[in-house]
Order: sequence, then C-alpha cells, then structure tokens
Amino acid sequence: MKNKLLLEELMDIYKQDIISFHTPGHKNARIYDKLFSNAIKENLINIDTTEIIGTDNLHNAIGIINDAQKRASEIFKSEESYFLVNGSTSGIYSMIMGSTSPGDRILIDRNCHQSVINALILGDLIPEYIYPDIDINRGIPLGISPDEVEKKLKEFPDAKAVIITYPTYHGIACDLKKIADIVHKYNKILLVDEAHGAHLGLSKDLPRTALESGADMVVQSIHKTLPALTQASILHIQGDRVHRDRIKFMLKVHQSSSPSYILMSSLDLAINIYEEYGQELMSELLYNIDIFKSKIKSIDGIDILDNSIIGKNNVLDIDKTKLWISLLDNRINGYDLENRLRSEYNIQMELSNIYGVLALTTIGNEKQDFEKLYTAFMDIVSKLKDTGIRDGIKFIQPIVKRGISPRAALYADKKILKVEESIDHISGQYLIPYPPGVPLLIPGEIIDRDMILYVKEMLSKGMEIMGLRDKNFEYIEVIV
Repeated sequence: MKNKLLLEELMDIYKQDIISFHTPGHKNARIYDKLFSNAIKENLINIDTTEIIGTDNLHNAIGIINDAQKRASEIFKSEESYFLVNGSTSGIYSMIMGSTSPGDRILIDRNCHQSVINALILGDLIPEYIYPDIDINRGIPLGISPDEVEKKLKEFPDAKAVIITYPTYHGIACDLKKIADIVHKYNKILLVDEAHGAHLGLSKDLPRTALESGADMVVQSIHKTLPALTQASILHIQGDRVHRDRIKFMLKVHQSSSPSYILMSSLDLAINIYEEYGQELMSELLYNIDIFKSKIKSIDGIDILDNSIIGKNNVLDIDKTKLWISLLDNRINGYDLENRLRSEYNIQMELSNIYGVLALTTIGNEKQDFEKLYTAFMDIVSKLKDTGIRDGIKFIQPIVKRGISPRAALYADKKILKVEESIDHISGQYLIPYPPGVPLLIPGEIIDRDMILYVKEMLSKGMEIMGLRDKNFEYIEVIV
C-alpha cells in the first residue's frame, strides 16, 4: 500500500474549504485572492532560490532585502527591523541571548511561551517569574502587575532584562507603558514577545503596540495575525539600551544560513498589504466582530470575553480580534465544542481548553465567516441536552519552586518515577499544554501534587500535553 504524502494530505484539507479562525493570518490564502496578490500563490516554486546576483543576503543585507527591512522599520515605527525565517522562536532566542550573558538573571512573566524557557537553557540563564492574575473560571491568564514588576526588580537588582508577553494568546493587554517606564527607571532592558500582536497598529480601537509602549526589542509573528506564510516573523529594535551588533550576531546563530526567499517575499508582501490596505480591512473586521458579538450574546448560556474585564486584574485593554467563547454553562466543554465546530460545520478554531474555544480573527476573515460561526453556535445550543452539573474544574497556574536551573536540569542524570511517587522531586521534563505552549512545569522545578492532579484531569478531558513520557501520564522524568 502506498504511503500518503504530506502534500497529498494538505491538499485534501485545503479542498475542504475550511472556515479559518486559526493561524496563519492569510486565512487559506483568501486575502491574496481578494487583493489580487496571487503572484505568491502562483510562483511559490519559481521563487525558491538562494543568494545569487540580485537576491541579496539576509545575513549581510545591502540590497533588496535591506530595502524591505527598512520599509518594515518605517511602517512599524521601529529604529531597525530584521526579517526572521525561523519563526518568532529565533527572534526570542536572539533578543534574550543578545541582552544577557551566561549565568545572568532575567525576569519573565510565567505565562511566557516555551521558546522563552528554551532560551534560558541555551543561554544558561536564571529565571525569576512574575505571575499574572488568573481567570480561574475561564482558564485564562490575565494581566501582569506593574507593581509586581517593580517589586521583583527591587528583589533582584542584578536582573539584566525583563520579558513580557503582550498581548497574550487570548488578547489580554497589561499596562506595558507603565511597565516599560519602571524597567527603564532601573536601567534594565524590556523585551516583548508580541507574537500575537503584529496587527495592533492598524486601529486605535486596539491596544497600543509594544513599540509605542516603549519596549526596547519586540518580536512579532507576522504569519499569525497578518498575511505572511508560517514562520515569517520580524524582530524590531529601538533605543540605546540594546547591543545591536550582538543582536545581529545572535540572529545569524539562530537562523538558517540558507534563508527561505519564499518566506521573506511573503513578509514583504504582508507589510505591503499592512500599509496599503490594512487600516481599511481592520475597520471592516472590527465592524464584523461587533455585529457578531451583539448577536451571539443573545444565546442563553454563552460566555464571551469582552471589554467588561478591562480595569480589573491588571487588564488595561483587550485585543478585540481574539474571540474567546464558552458554552460550558450549556454543558459542553471546549474540546468537544472545537471538535463539533470542525466535524459538523467545517469551522476550525485556533485552540480550545476545558472551558471554551478561541477564534483568532484577522484582516483575512470576511463577513460570511462570522455569519457561519454564529449559525453554528445557534445550532449547537438548540441541540444540546441538559446533562446535569456544570463542570467545576478550576484553572491552576501553580507557584512553582525552582530546584536547579533549567540548563542544569537538561544535563543532570535522570530517572523515571511513577507520577504518584514524584511529588517534591525535581522535574527533568516539561509539562506544556498545547496550544498555547505555556509551560505548567519546567525542567529544574519541583513537582507539586496539585499540578499532577490537574494535568491528569485535563488529559481525561482531551487536553494535549507536550513533554509527557507516556500518553496516560503514569510516569515522569525526575532529577537523580
């Protein structure tokens, strides 16, 4: 029997014409068709090339790539911008390791992406965590307190930098401007993972950008919320606190020496769309979202994250393009809801947790997408039967204790224990709910009983946990 090629599977999925509320931001390339920018679709193979006369060189850009990066800098209002072809991960690695030396301490929001933790291992850094407020009924991290940032800077005056996720996966924006002022008061560097916020500059009705807020370096996943191809991202720099030559060196270390011209072309195209059409398309998107929200709120038992959370729990603003929706009061958990939307209505959401689902909308979405999503929710609710008690699981983000550094844990001798026997041992592995990729447990941290119980419960409900030794979570790796 012939094995099915990955290409064949992807083509089969493409032919299903799925309604996309997930990354990438070009929404099955529909925005290219809409704006008559289908040249990239028609010439993907033709433009797959390397460094030859006329194509410039990403790692020594003096020609067409240099011009494109300067255009990005002007449009996003940075002082320098660099194309990333190895995803935002390479930018996260570069800005962290370019701002620190081995053995340094760094302050990190605990709801950071796993790439931040991996940077600690690569750079041999010591993390000190700043914990966000938590919405335990929705399973969503909320804002980071500026006061807590200042408290940590006083407690750890040797910290070299602070890294903040802004906005969060669910669109939560803390008071980054106030945090930037505090960080700079202590003469530290503010690094921002703005992977989910490349679109923020398109409307005054969205949170202000990280650069506007005063961040020294910012990484954006252009492919997530703007129409670039997957992995296409940008690193922005401003101010005099950053050692720019070190950053350039780190970019060479963490990116391929054979960068994809397909990805770089898609970045330049996305930037052009941002400049030429972005504000108009964003205005249309926000209008469609407002109509959708006003209609869906009429459905009994529905919960949708909205502006009502602003001003509480260190939430300064919310990115309206992220739609978190729950039917848990109607006795359907997020995992089941995501599966039903896909299997019965051909709608794919960005992620789900036990509580609800997240729709990631972009300027590539159109009015009919929201109409179909609303119709699907109406239909699902009309068919639901009361199954009894509302699921009472509460989200946890444990306040973990560090035993040894993440890098030391990587190289330490390890053994396998039953999870019930691992309490108070030092973990040798990750436990990362995915998506969104925010670690519950990091190598080098002490295993907690409540965390183990929570992971087991989430697995039974359908959550995917990366880093498991076995799918049933019967064993875990610990430090000897």
